Amino acid sequence: MNNKMLKFVKIGQQTPPKRDIGIRKDDFKEIYDDFINRKAQEQSSRCSQCGVPFCQVHCPLSNNIPDWLKLTAEGRLKEAYELSQSTNNMPEVCGRICPQDRLCEGNCVIEQSGHGTVTIGSVEKYITDKAWEEGWIKPIEVKYEKSQSVGIIGAGPAGLAAGEELRKNGYKITIYDRYDRAGGLLIYGIPNFKLEKNIVERRTKLLKDGGIKFIQNLEVGKDATLEQLRKKHDAILIATGVYKPREIDLPWNDLENIFPAMEFFTASNKKGLGDKVELFDKGILNAEGKDVVVIGGGDTAMDCVRTSVRQKARSVKCLYRRDKENMPGSAREVANAEEEGVKFVWLSSPKEFKGTNKIENLIVDQIELGEPDDSGRRRPEIKEGSEFEIKTDMVIKALGFDAEDLPYLFDAKDLQVTKWGTIKTDFNTMETNLKGIFAAGDIVRGASLVVWAIKDGREAAKSIKTYLENIGIKKTRVA
Repeated sequence: MNNKMLKFVKIGQQTPPKRDIGIRKDDFKEIYDDFINRKAQEQSSRCSQCGVPFCQVHCPLSNNIPDWLKLTAEGRLKEAYELSQSTNNMPEVCGRICPQDRLCEGNCVIEQSGHGTVTIGSVEKYITDKAWEEGWIKPIEVKYEKSQSVGIIGAGPAGLAAGEELRKNGYKITIYDRYDRAGGLLIYGIPNFKLEKNIVERRTKLLKDGGIKFIQNLEVGKDATLEQLRKKHDAILIATGVYKPREIDLPWNDLENIFPAMEFFTASNKKGLGDKVELFDKGILNAEGKDVVVIGGGDTAMDCVRTSVRQKARSVKCLYRRDKENMPGSAREVANAEEEGVKFVWLSSPKEFKGTNKIENLIVDQIELGEPDDSGRRRPEIKEGSEFEIKTDMVIKALGFDAEDLPYLFDAKDLQVTKWGTIKTDFNTMETNLKGIFAAGDIVRGASLVVWAIKDGREAAKSIKTYLENIGIKKTRVA
């Protein structure tokens, strides 16, 4: 065994330092400083190089984590990056936003033995940022371009990953998106303090430089039907994600200043990108000076409360119907929110909105946990007569997302969907019931993680390639 590894018995776990709370609460910059090279090598050397790498097993992309940690420890950073990106189209994104505590790091063997996990995400971020800095990352170069084209609907992580893989194989790629910028959730659904937007824009520019065509502000069903795009391309991939906010059926749900999370995020992120956002500028979609209540317990809720802090809310509370141990969100993100002054109201469920025109108060029921439900988590049950009141003048609903009615929106009534509204596909090929039309990402699996969307996009690209090869290929030389 290389003597640069197995240092976990001598070297303790260390993450990159966080920026001072008093400073980071005042801006939207990422909260973690970068590793220096020595620290990245040192932390990588803690890897135990175990025979069964549970970090890799629990990574949706099956990233070869032990090997690129070993290469990093040896100072072979270019090789480490090349190995990392061979299975991941956006390692700099995953290094920043993956819930590593629930995936690779949470299943690290030395974490289970009590030595503290290898800081996999921070190393992944470091080696990829280093690759950008050193100019190791180059646009796709296609020597022989194939005559066949693929249209991808949705410029989020699934669509971008699929487009990159198909372009590497020489196909003409056009990515359509209804928003004004490429990136989907990465641009408008994740705050800057977790993922600065220049990171996303740098990646999408790389794809453009590699010959992928992007058409923004195009809404399928309105500006073009699915059938029209189908006739234009040899294959279609639907990778729209899921954006329909889950609602909560409460009295006076239509009061002003009650917003779905995505509406709140989009306004904040557009403002951060320098856009004019009328509702933000008027103080409507702006938490400044307000008593904010966020309903939900996932990562979206954590992003909402931490965005509200940075917008200078007077107070920020998060209501969740279970306890801290049963939250679906990342424990790391909960800890960051607590550090930044967010108050969590555990075991609480909203009962009624109250106010005259605008939200003024929220009536809340106390919860006790009963027997486990089908998910394995203890079922929340309302305590009779336990209600209490919380003063608020802004409520953000972070209850998750469902699929939009794509057969209706796309003017494609023959497109089959599941009972949840997600697109029904062949399990093996990812093809829909419509020949030559495939689907991937959240629009198939439901709201999930970015890393799963990347995996689905890569798998869809393989299936589309097989499909196109079966219907015939003509090659043209690229000058």
